[in-house]
Amino acid sequence: MVPSSLSQVTVGGYSHRDNNLNVSVQEFGHRGIRVDKIRVVLADDHQEVIAKVRGILGDEFEVIEAVENGRQAVSAVLALDPDVLVTDISMPLLNGLQAARNIQKANCRAKIVFLTIHEDRDFIVAALSAGALGYVTKRRLSIDLVFAIHEALQGHTFVSNSKRT
Repeated sequence: MVPSSLSQVTVGGYSHRDNNLNVSVQEFGHRGIRVDKIRVVLADDHQEVIAKVRGILGDEFEVIEAVENGRQAVSAVLALDPDVLVTDISMPLLNGLQAARNIQKANCRAKIVFLTIHEDRDFIVAALSAGALGYVTKRRLSIDLVFAIHEALQGHTFVSNSKRT
């Protein structure tokens, strides 16, 4: 569901919330329980962005696939059933907005978080309308991405602060 206004979403600021994530207990381990890593598909046509995102996601997340275009993103989500798709908007063959719509039509459980250079309100509205729960600008990547993913997994909408919106 798209919020009726952008004021109804978490915008850049961090608020205290219960950190219960969509994870499952698999077995007893060293500290009592083992929790699965959050499984992520990354979609961006710039390998340097993919590398930076991998570094930021660190050990808490498992990047199960990294792809270069929207068609590959749709295929990866359908085949691998990730928890989250982190995708750019501007990509070849099928852009991120079209990919998100296709993923939503297929009723996939993956949450969608856009990671993009586009800071204009029209892009934010289009991303949320396409089914995204997160919208992170690349200039705020290291500040917002992990928080945005956690918000999306809890069913909350997150949009990076922007001087241009």
